Amino acid sequence: MENIVIGSGPAGRVGSIELGKLGEDVILIEKKHIAGTCLNEGCMVICALNDVSRLLNNKKKYENHGFIKGNIELDYKKLTEKIIETQEKLRAIEQKENESVGNKVIFGEAKVEGDTVTVNGESFNYKNLMVATGGRPSIPQIEGVENGYYSNDILNLKEVPEKLNIIGGGIISAEIANIFSSFGSEVNIFVRSSFLKELNQKTKDYVIKNLLNRVNIYENTDTLEINKNSINTSKGEFEGITFICTGRVPNSEIVKDIVKLNPDNSIATDNMMKTNVDNIYAAGDVTGGYNLTPVARMEGITAARNMAGLSQIVKYNNIPQSITLDMPVSFINNNKNSENNSSIGIPGLAGPETFWNILNGHTGFTEIGFDKNTKEVKEVYSISPSSLSDVAYMSLLMNIGEDMENFDEFIEVHPNTDAVSKIMKYMY
Repeated sequence: MENIVIGSGPAGRVGSIELGKLGEDVILIEKKHIAGTCLNEGCMVICALNDVSRLLNNKKKYENHGFIKGNIELDYKKLTEKIIETQEKLRAIEQKENESVGNKVIFGEAKVEGDTVTVNGESFNYKNLMVATGGRPSIPQIEGVENGYYSNDILNLKEVPEKLNIIGGGIISAEIANIFSSFGSEVNIFVRSSFLKELNQKTKDYVIKNLLNRVNIYENTDTLEINKNSINTSKGEFEGITFICTGRVPNSEIVKDIVKLNPDNSIATDNMMKTNVDNIYAAGDVTGGYNLTPVARMEGITAARNMAGLSQIVKYNNIPQSITLDMPVSFINNNKNSENNSSIGIPGLAGPETFWNILNGHTGFTEIGFDKNTKEVKEVYSISPSSLSDVAYMSLLMNIGEDMENFDEFIEVHPNTDAVSKIMKYMY
C-alpha cells in the first residue's frame, strides 16, 4: 500500500517529495493545479504584479527627481497572460520534481472512504494519508456578495478597474490595494474594525502614510450591500467593483466525517501533524493557524517524516511574516507584552532600492523589541528592501536563544543588513 497525499500546495508538494526521498511509495493527488494557492492564486501572483507596480512607482519617483522622462503604458491583459504562461512552466517543473523521487502524480478529485481513496474511478488503499487540501476565500454574509471578486479572480480581470473597493483589513487587502493604486485605480478599503492588526501602531502608521498613501482606508465601517459597480457601506455609497478579502476557510470537507475538526472546521492535529486517526495526517492551511507557505512546508515535511516512521514535532516559534508592498514590510509579532520589554529603532539607511528615497525621506525603519533584563529579542518590525532576509535571520537568532550582546561577531552584507546590524551592535 502507498502513502497518499491529497493536495499539491506547499504542504502536500514538499511533504510528498520528502516521503519519496525517504524511499516511501507515494501517490500525490491534485484536483486542479500543482503548487496550490501560492503559485496559482496567491503569493506568486501578488509578487509578479508587485514587480510591475514597483517599476511604475519608481518611474514616477525618478520623473519627479527630473532625470527620467517618457511614458510607460501598462497592458494589463498581456501582463496576466505572461503570468499564466510562467505559472504553466513552473507547474511542469514542480510536477517533474515530484516524479523525480519516484512519486506518482494523479490529477482528479479525490474521495476518502475509510482506508480507501478514489480518484478518476480508480481506488487505492493507503498505508498513511496526508490531507493537504488548503483553503479558499471566506464568503461573508453580505447582500449582493455574488457580485464581488476574490483574490483568485485577479488574473481574470480584463483591464485595470478605474475604481476598486476592497472589503477586509488584512495583509491580502493591503497588497491588492497597493498593486491597483499603483496601476492607476482609485482604491478604497473598508474594514469592519481595525486595519492591519498584525502590525504595531508605528509600523501601521508608516505603511498608511508612505506605502499606501494613494489608498482611502475606512476603519470601523460595515459593508451593507455589494452591487456590480458599487458598494453600500455605513460610510456611504462608493462606485467601483468590489474585492472581498475577509479571510479564508479550510477545505476540510473531504474528511469531515472521518477525522476530528476544530470549531472553525480546520482539521485538528497534534504537534506531529497527526489527526485523531492513527494513519491520517494533515498539513498546511487546512489545519488552520498560520496561512503561510513556509509554515505549510514545515508542516508537510513534519507529517511526511512521521508517516515514514521517523519522529518529529512542529514548533511555531517566532514565525516571520511579510507584506509585499513598494518596500517589503516584515515582522515577527509574538504579542508578548511585558513590563520588562523595551524597544529601539532607527530610520532605514541609504542603499539598494532606498538611495533615491533619501530625497523624500521615506527610507523605512527597523525596530526591535527586547527584554531589558535578559536582552532577548521579543519582536521585530522592519520596512526596508532587505527586510525579508533580515527578519528571517532574526527569527533564527530568536529561536536559538541568542541575545543582543552576542551579536558582535555578526558581519553584515553591506548595505543590505546595515539597519539590523547597527541596532544589534551599537544601540542595546
